[in-house]
Amino acid sequence: MPNQPALSMDQLKQFKQIKTEMTRFMMTYQFALDELMTKIEILQQEFHYMNDYNPIEHVNSRLKSPESMLTKLYRKGHPLTLASLEENINDIAGVRVTCSFRSDIYEISRLLQGQQDIEVLEVRDYIKNPKASGYQSLHLLLKIPVFMSDRIKNVCVEVQIRTIAMDFWASLEHKIFYKYNREVPERLKNELKDAAASAAALDHKMEKLHIEMKEIKDQDEEEETFELLLNNNRFRLPEAFLDVSKDSTEE
Repeated sequence: MPNQPALSMDQLKQFKQIKTEMTRFMMTYQFALDELMTKIEILQQEFHYMNDYNPIEHVNSRLKSPESMLTKLYRKGHPLTLASLEENINDIAGVRVTCSFRSDIYEISRLLQGQQDIEVLEVRDYIKNPKASGYQSLHLLLKIPVFMSDRIKNVCVEVQIRTIAMDFWASLEHKIFYKYNREVPERLKNELKDAAASAAALDHKMEKLHIEMKEIKDQDEEEETFELLLNNNRFRLPEAFLDVSKDSTEE
């Protein structure tokens, strides 16, 4: 292996500056993720308290590696700079929210979009309009304010909201075709779409059962409340009787 020339002082300074800038660049995206995760946790806890129901099964976050981002820039033919990264790559930071039911997806989306300090850049509804593969999910592109020591930085974060069934399908679809760069046979594509349709049908069925069971629980609760009020009234002595008893005692 040939000896490589030692870096000059100017090159060392330049390398250190690039490293510092990249580290700070990545930190802003991590801070944006932390900020958004906190918002989601607050919404989740408040919703649970107010409605006695938790619409979120779990939440995951991820940050693309510098290598992955630069590769994506290179593949798209963009300059390999931090400014180019910020301008052309929208999914550097990502959050995935997995919900119980379809209606929960749109409720979580509504709550997030209602945050006054969040700017909604784009909404892509792959539930109402699934991808050709059968993929379903609701994607939000949000700008999250990050308060740095010397400035406020608005950072782009992609949020994917889906049900357990949608997440199950997407995770296994990714695993099945992972690192396969050739054309997928048409038969397998069709079977994958059939599996997505089955997952969607399961979502509909489970939500229907959930709604019916909630109606039964609400009805039972109303009946129990009515019975409790009835029993309280049954053992309450009439005011007139109490007045007569009081008068006779005084005499």
